[in-house]
Amino acid sequence: MNINTVNEGVRKNVRKDRVGRGPGSGNGKTAGRGMNGQRSRAGFSQRATFEGGQLPLARRIPKRGFNNKNFADVVESVSLKSVVRKCDPSVEVTPEVLEEKKIIASKSSIVKLIGADELSAAYKFKVHRVSEGAKAAVEKAGGSIEILPGKKPVVKNKMKVKTKKAA
Repeated sequence: MNINTVNEGVRKNVRKDRVGRGPGSGNGKTAGRGMNGQRSRAGFSQRATFEGGQLPLARRIPKRGFNNKNFADVVESVSLKSVVRKCDPSVEVTPEVLEEKKIIASKSSIVKLIGADELSAAYKFKVHRVSEGAKAAVEKAGGSIEILPGKKPVVKNKMKVKTKKAA
């Protein structure tokens, strides 16, 4: 950034051009609007998306298809590290407790426990999903994990070609 460009684009304390005040001003007679046409008339206004009669961009883009964003399940990952940092080992860790401690955004979302950190205390978890590393770490520390009922994970490609087993 240069010192001469600091106030570029800022028109503070600058008088507005007085257009239509004779030929000496440089913007006399038609006041910089040209000769005739829609733009030269008083009270002319045009929406920002107008493209001069060309088919607008909003109408050129295809709008068919389905978007699953509104219906997709929200899976929130919770690391063991964040649970150890914010939760007490004597309390059972549930989605409600995680929301209360601000580890997850909503108790209605699907909670997946992740991480393979070593735990110093035995925690009791009630979550929807758990990674293998997190499960091993919790069981090693003497804790337990209860899987809450919920929707099963979506199979991405059901029609996947199965590989032939070596005989």
